[in-house]
Amino acid sequence: MQNSGNGKNTEHGLASKVLKRGNAWIEYRTMGSGPGVVLIPSLGRGAEDFDLLATDLARLGYRVVQPEPRGIGGSSALNKGDALNDMAADIAAIIETEQLAPAVLVGHAAGNWVARVLAHDRPDLTRAVALVAAIVTRTPSDDIRASISGSFDPSLSDAERLAHLERAYFAPGADARVWLDGWWPDVARLQREAARQTTDDNWKPVAHAHSTLYLGAANDIISPPPTLNELRSAIGPKASLKVIPQAGHALLPEQPQAVTDCLHEWMSELSPVEGDDTADD
Repeated sequence: MQNSGNGKNTEHGLASKVLKRGNAWIEYRTMGSGPGVVLIPSLGRGAEDFDLLATDLARLGYRVVQPEPRGIGGSSALNKGDALNDMAADIAAIIETEQLAPAVLVGHAAGNWVARVLAHDRPDLTRAVALVAAIVTRTPSDDIRASISGSFDPSLSDAERLAHLERAYFAPGADARVWLDGWWPDVARLQREAARQTTDDNWKPVAHAHSTLYLGAANDIISPPPTLNELRSAIGPKASLKVIPQAGHALLPEQPQAVTDCLHEWMSELSPVEGDDTADD
């Protein structure tokens, strides 16, 4: 593995880097110092969705990593036949390069697939897992799936796409225009194909092996938050549940402070990482 950095620094030490893994390049950003946290974005969306959260977590004393999904920015596209395991291996390489193990993995929506696969494939790199607005107990209806696809269909007008975004991703009254941009349809197609290529389901019950937070959105119609019993039945007994009001599946742009507060509170209660001097802060 080869790493190169062309970082522009801020008060939190923001650095943009590129890692070579095999024949592929993986772009990512790092910020802050302390226990490692890796932020994995949703289907067809990039690392920028986590910018506010990353800054807040760095300020609170975490070392935050934002991998850019394959096909976005400086990250090479997924190859035909790649599975979720290959996507997870990219992030494993970053964790090892940055010496962040064990790290907390935070997967937003479809990003939770990658987080859970990584926790299964590389438990040595995983401290705990947070599933943010994730589908674990229910699947969307066909009409909601149509709105998911319509949200990033470039053949539709902005008005049509906005209607799909408002319906599928945002709570009533929220400004869905913030998500008109930032979609990568070809990336979403390849990520869905990678999910179909992943035939081993042993990664799904992540909370049997790892402390797991399900951070739900009260108005999420794509993945309505389960009950705690439903959650633990689906992913294991080490699962906990928090639900943020006045938010839909997008969650991050709707309630950024609430997301920060919930994650920080939960991570503060995890068993300390060996050698972590911030555990009692």
